[in-house]
Amino acid sequence: MCSILGVCGKGAAYEEVKEALGETASRGPDATRLIDTGNGWLGFNRLSIMGLTDEGMQPFAFAGKETLPVNGSQAPENNEYLLVCNGEIYGFRKQKEELLDKGYRFLSDSDCEILPALYKEYGTDVFAMLDAEYALVLYDVQNKSYIAARDPIGIRPLYYGTRPDGTYVFASEPKNLTKLVKRILPFPPGHYFKDGEFVKYRDISEVKEFHEDDVDRIGQEIHDLLIEGVKKRLDSDTPVGFLLSGGLDSSLVCGIAAKLLKQPLRTWAIGMDIDAIDLKYAKEVADYIGAEHTEVIITKQDVIDALDPVVKALGTYDITTIRASIGMYLVCKHIHETSDVRVIMTGEISDEIFGYKYTDFAPSAEEFQKEAEKRIREIHMYDVLRADRCISVNSLEARVPFGDLAFVSYCMAIDPEKKMNRYNKGKYLLRHAFEKDRLIPDSILWREKAAFSDAVGHSLKDDLTEYAESCYSDAEFEEGIKRYDHARPFTKESLLYRDLFEKYYPGQSEMVKNFWMPNKAWEGCNVNDPSARVLSNYGASGQ
Repeated sequence: MCSILGVCGKGAAYEEVKEALGETASRGPDATRLIDTGNGWLGFNRLSIMGLTDEGMQPFAFAGKETLPVNGSQAPENNEYLLVCNGEIYGFRKQKEELLDKGYRFLSDSDCEILPALYKEYGTDVFAMLDAEYALVLYDVQNKSYIAARDPIGIRPLYYGTRPDGTYVFASEPKNLTKLVKRILPFPPGHYFKDGEFVKYRDISEVKEFHEDDVDRIGQEIHDLLIEGVKKRLDSDTPVGFLLSGGLDSSLVCGIAAKLLKQPLRTWAIGMDIDAIDLKYAKEVADYIGAEHTEVIITKQDVIDALDPVVKALGTYDITTIRASIGMYLVCKHIHETSDVRVIMTGEISDEIFGYKYTDFAPSAEEFQKEAEKRIREIHMYDVLRADRCISVNSLEARVPFGDLAFVSYCMAIDPEKKMNRYNKGKYLLRHAFEKDRLIPDSILWREKAAFSDAVGHSLKDDLTEYAESCYSDAEFEEGIKRYDHARPFTKESLLYRDLFEKYYPGQSEMVKNFWMPNKAWEGCNVNDPSARVLSNYGASGQ
């Protein structure tokens, strides 16, 4: 990961902008640069992944048809564009060749270096053209205008706020903005900002028409698109590792990657010391694909000790996000401290598309589809946020094959009647798609889903709940929840998380829409805890 910062006007002092950029130094520990644009500031913290030379350092300066060298903190004279981008541009080599044929010249092998040239060629139309996960800020020198944009799913983070004089400030994380603006909001995915307005260029959750493919054709498309999504994300100039929970999604990613690379993967799994559910399944997959596998074992004290730094890293008070982040944060911390891996492949964004345990209760195909659309629109505040922060705070980069734009677009347009659990098995279409390949053991391919926080160990959730109970008396809880109007806590655990959140992000709760919960309007889903363990259909999931 990298981090970016754009102050889109004069008035902010160098020292306060430098301090703000430094808040996310862990996202980019390799190099830092802050440039005075003449009309504000652009800052960048670099984690070197593609184009590892000094010429790949941002901000990029661009004029005519070439990238200009940048020395120190001064932008070159006569530049047309300055750009910072935290992103991965897939297929950039082909686009770069096309630009070279048009006379463009570049200094490095960085994928993001082609963006100013693409913007010069296509203007804001370029954002809908990119096969990428990205957040960027570009300064158009001639027009003294700032442009910002974010990928359609929001895999790369971007937040914004305005200063008292109306100046917009964009940054990778809320912690960059707490001292620069009064109110912090997430930059909407699939939008670009120009001339003071946010313009939607793509809503990937919106389906205009469902395709009429039969189940076998759907399986083939899912199969081919996911393999291509993994293949793209293996392209890195630094070592790639894999989180392997033993669940369906991460196991499929690992199985596909192992077949593509034809060499042992480096995989990691995490579990509690007393009741880890998934460690044995992760090992089963690792042995099957011949991975170099590491188990990270944690204790109750590890969980409690991680709570404060996890909430600080996340910038959320959401219950399920925090629970699931504890294990992810600790396993990524271990990877950072004990290996040379820089890129981590994960299995997020499958549930939102194919369904959770609670979506078995969807009363109709129409309601199932509405729920999937809602989850995809909001995922940047929940699972994607979790993966980004837990990984990036440990100076690693997340890559999410299930978030491949072509894959998501196709899968969201599958007739929801076929995606619903009509097969007595959740995510049937995804399982069926890989039935013939034998990439992972059949026992894993057809295993019931367990929520990640539960799978790390049922005791993890119980330890957190017990700890929260010890932090407040009943009277203190009743008084404590009165402090909050938006997303009011409703248990001692949720109050603890909110109090920790307010410690680091006071008054910024609207960065997250609300608590992630099952759809309480559906029969069987009116529960007061987000864990799938409270649902009547959890069954064998936790075994």
